[in-house]
Amino acid sequence: MRLGSRKYSGSNNVDINYFSVLPEIVLSIVGMIIMFVAAVVPAPNQRSLGYLAILGILLATACAVLFYEPGSPTFFGMVYQDSFGLFCRLLFLFSSGSVALVSIDYLERDHLPHGEFFALLLFATVGMSLMALSSDLILTFLGLEILSIATYILAGFRRDDVKSGESALKYFLLGSLSTAFLLYGIAFIYGATGSLKYPAMAHAVEGADRFVALLLGLGLLVVGFGFKAALVPFHIWTPDVYEGAPIPVTAHLAVSSKAAAFLAFVRILHQVLPGLGDHWQTVLWVSAFLTMLIGNIVALSQTNIKRMLAYSSIAHAGYLLVGIVARNETGVEALLFYLGSYALMTLGAFAVVQLIGGAGERRVGLDDFRGVGQTHPFLAACLTIFLLSLAGIPATAGFMGKLFLFSAAIQAHLYWLVVIALLASAIGLYYYLRIIVLMYMREPNADGSVVQIPVPVGIAIVIMLVGTLGLGLYPGPFLQLASEAASF
Repeated sequence: MRLGSRKYSGSNNVDINYFSVLPEIVLSIVGMIIMFVAAVVPAPNQRSLGYLAILGILLATACAVLFYEPGSPTFFGMVYQDSFGLFCRLLFLFSSGSVALVSIDYLERDHLPHGEFFALLLFATVGMSLMALSSDLILTFLGLEILSIATYILAGFRRDDVKSGESALKYFLLGSLSTAFLLYGIAFIYGATGSLKYPAMAHAVEGADRFVALLLGLGLLVVGFGFKAALVPFHIWTPDVYEGAPIPVTAHLAVSSKAAAFLAFVRILHQVLPGLGDHWQTVLWVSAFLTMLIGNIVALSQTNIKRMLAYSSIAHAGYLLVGIVARNETGVEALLFYLGSYALMTLGAFAVVQLIGGAGERRVGLDDFRGVGQTHPFLAACLTIFLLSLAGIPATAGFMGKLFLFSAAIQAHLYWLVVIALLASAIGLYYYLRIIVLMYMREPNADGSVVQIPVPVGIAIVIMLVGTLGLGLYPGPFLQLASEAASF
């Protein structure tokens, strides 16, 4: 018996190992402490709550690494202890910590409550981790609901802004509908396999008689997870919600929420439903094709940078889907590498947009970026590198990520999908370069606004910049981590 665990005789696979979920326990406790402190500390003095949230994330990260012990599923066989779960957990903690860093001054500048924001951010991180660690569909659903409820509120966090309220309402209504599809899918799969635990389900799928019920369950799961990952045709909510939500929340939706959906879906498809691979590969091939093309083509006509990055995130969801469609370990490895790269370049881009946008996000039109290369050379240079990485230019993390994804697809003989992905990437290059041209080849606007770079935001941008260039020039160590995680 391990330290921190309890086993009960008379039950199979009942291992209550609290250390296996210690990071989630830490995040939950810190989130509740923040809520209590926010109730007694005056609003002008709540800046320190952001640092408390970051401290909680660092403590959870230390617990995840120090107490990692691979083994059989714990908590009645509901929680996996494997390298894939550890990779996912660390990715979520890094993403949430970065969002917390850039949010401290944003909330203070726009006079928004710190306590509620950081508590919800930590609770959302708990939900994401449970989704990736889950070995039971009930726990997967529970994690998804924890994540969803927190992000519904965060999307409407600017209470006096009509667009923010509209985004929260749209996200809630459509998200509730997708949750219903997911729940029905779980019910069909349970009816076909007689279990909700992944290992038992995988065994039952091999000789399942109720094949139609399995296919219905699979289709409904694709709808549920496709909504969270913003896959075409379940992407309609994305541009409106991204535009209306506060910029740090938009970054959270574009990176963390999307990554949680992908990683939970990858585990289900590759560990539970590999026997249905011929069916889900065909469906996801079509979705990847549409997601890459529609995301990039519609982004061409956008004049608001948040909406443009929303459609960009849709296109990148299509690239990520290529790793799943490949149906091999190399594809999962490439997907994990690309998720890390995507987190760095997207969080960095949103951090710069947040600074240039100013109070109330008044300057988020593309024309507001005219001449930024002259007025704010550091911010322009950073945004240029992030955009070039999103476009897949060599020497950046985005290029290496796409190279690994496309290589996995070629290994699986998906040549036409690779051709489509290359064409979509070429289309995307245009609207990324358009912003760079505006920053360096146009005269600055006459408003004379000066952007101050707060220390927490500056630290976050530098971390993202180093990571984006580091993974592009020296991807080996991170690729090794992704390879170990993909071996599940």
